[in-house]
Amino acid sequence: MLSFPECIEPAASVATAAGLDFAEIEAHHFPDGESRVALPGTVAEHVFIYRSLDHPNEKLVELVLAAAAARKLGAVRLALVAPYLCYMRQDKAFHPGEAVSQRIIGNLLADYFDEVITVDPHLHRVDRLEAAVPVKRALALSATDAMSNYLNEHLENPILIGPDEESEQWVASIARQNELEFYVARKQRFGDSDVSVSLPQAVYRGRHVVLVDDMVSTGHTLAATSVELARHQPASITAMITHALFVNDALARIAAAGVHDIWSCDSIRHATNRITLSGILARGVMSLRVD
Repeated sequence: MLSFPECIEPAASVATAAGLDFAEIEAHHFPDGESRVALPGTVAEHVFIYRSLDHPNEKLVELVLAAAAARKLGAVRLALVAPYLCYMRQDKAFHPGEAVSQRIIGNLLADYFDEVITVDPHLHRVDRLEAAVPVKRALALSATDAMSNYLNEHLENPILIGPDEESEQWVASIARQNELEFYVARKQRFGDSDVSVSLPQAVYRGRHVVLVDDMVSTGHTLAATSVELARHQPASITAMITHALFVNDALARIAAAGVHDIWSCDSIRHATNRITLSGILARGVMSLRVD
């Protein structure tokens, strides 16, 4: 397995768990913004490149350079391990002239990689990852097992809340595995930073409440949900999420709304990381190796 410098630790953990050799990709950044990418002098026929694609505009070009270099060195099968997969949210043109980024970036990745492994891709109108990234084999893994295990070790009998309808698949899965009560709030979005959330009828007072979502970017939805929950005087409010994007002042906004703690998966490196995905990613890697 090869990894870019910013994700050496999680990549090395996955490689060790999957029984793969591990090496670092060298990435040098020139003053003019260009990059020089260098791989080890030899590679295996089946190469796995690990890079999570948050802040994608800074990473995609280097990823393409690395993939092309791996082919030049003799790689026959090339797999991308991207715990967070970028540009999956826009799957249609909402206004004339808009680029459909999911299709464009998905095709770009398919031009250079034979296989893709990711975790909880944010897909709306497509049911399968292969429809967004048309590679020979695409694995969309779920973080819910790892999240369920972590939750079971840290809170006793919490109530789970999905902050909007899109979160239902994750909150329902964790609730089912841990035999917990769960509800899904209703969200109305009036703009990028204007969100209204209504909670279903339930007894929240004195309960430990865990908000479950796959992704947090600006934090407006989590904050709006927490403000509504706080009116019911719960014992605590915790946010448990897969992908910790947290742009600008998102963390401060969420904390100010009453969230006591945040548990994120390490799909994106962040100070809130508590839940490791190395186990499920290693199993995904091993499933491709035996094909």
